[in-house]
Amino acid sequence: MAANSPTNDSVQLDLSDVDPRVGKEVGGGQLWEPCGAQDIRRWVHALDYPNPLHWNEDFARNSKFGGIVAPQSFTVSMDFAHGVQPACVGKIPGSHLIFGGEEWWFYGPRIRPGDRLSQKRWFHSYKVADTKFAGPTMFSNGDTIHTNQHGDPVAKERATAIRYLADEAKKRGMYENTLAPVKRWTRDELKQIEKIRFDWLMSNRLGLSPHFDEVKVGDKLPRRVIGPHSIASFTCEYRAFMFDTWGSWHWVIPKDVEDPWTDQDAGWLEGFTCDYEEAKIDPRRRDGLFNGPSRGHIDDDRAGEIGMARAYGYGATMGAWVHDYLGYWAGHDGYIWHSKSQFRGPAFEGDVTYCEGEVIGKDPEAANGRPLVQIAVRLSNQDGQRLVDAKAEVEIPL
Repeated sequence: MAANSPTNDSVQLDLSDVDPRVGKEVGGGQLWEPCGAQDIRRWVHALDYPNPLHWNEDFARNSKFGGIVAPQSFTVSMDFAHGVQPACVGKIPGSHLIFGGEEWWFYGPRIRPGDRLSQKRWFHSYKVADTKFAGPTMFSNGDTIHTNQHGDPVAKERATAIRYLADEAKKRGMYENTLAPVKRWTRDELKQIEKIRFDWLMSNRLGLSPHFDEVKVGDKLPRRVIGPHSIASFTCEYRAFMFDTWGSWHWVIPKDVEDPWTDQDAGWLEGFTCDYEEAKIDPRRRDGLFNGPSRGHIDDDRAGEIGMARAYGYGATMGAWVHDYLGYWAGHDGYIWHSKSQFRGPAFEGDVTYCEGEVIGKDPEAANGRPLVQIAVRLSNQDGQRLVDAKAEVEIPL
């Protein structure tokens, strides 16, 4: 891997601090406390996922689980920095980051109130490509293994970060030049959105799992809609990640790792950095809604500085929407074993997001000996612009 991108002679990424870290274990934040039922409720509330199994105590107690259980999407809420930290390793001066995608392997245990996850992280690999958005752009991968308090592996995530030069993205203005004004929805349009949302909600509120023999290749999953997105909804999403609460985490440095890459300088622009020393006195100094690289999500001016034009949503949230959409269809006896999502574009303020899925394959006895269906999921906005392409392997009962 070259230290500088070969894709543009005049604009280059300085990757001299990245190359030595490839394949190395990295440190990161670790939550102090286990999750509670309120953390799970806050998560589904923020993600607009009203599955009663995850928030309604009476309903959950009468289910096979005997109480509130977290959706599989909640795993990332118990991680640090939206799960992308091991993909953002090394200082790249003048850079910014957006989430490019994620791959998940789940191992069986459900997360319940009182569970506590710990993480091990590695910087896996990277490649550089030329993009219309920002010219030379690095696509980097980092792995996280999640283990519960019993030592059982819960999940593995491979996150993809897109790191680019913020000034170059601002100069090119891809979204500034192509993005329509914030949509103002009419009353009739909002009624139609609410109808789609309610119809999806009623499609499997009881959590009944489809049986393997009943499902056919080509079957369509019920359509879901989320939004319209707003600065208020983006703020709620951010606050639902457990690590975003003041004082909720501490640094964990792997044994025998000399440079664990925890609070080092990633090369962010001025105004997008955290000050961890000052945050010991004033926690707003590392609070992403006030300071740090997340500020552009809820601040149009800041979003413009990094080439995003206006307030926009979170990659980790889009990945969670995919898991919630699949989990709702699969019901209480279903389980997502594997998923891979590519993020094509963000959910912008004023937009809605439609979730649509199709069964593309079946295997009555997959590699893990379970009946799995393969499902393709697409997330798109009201104009048909694609936000996410995903594929997943989901177990349903025979």
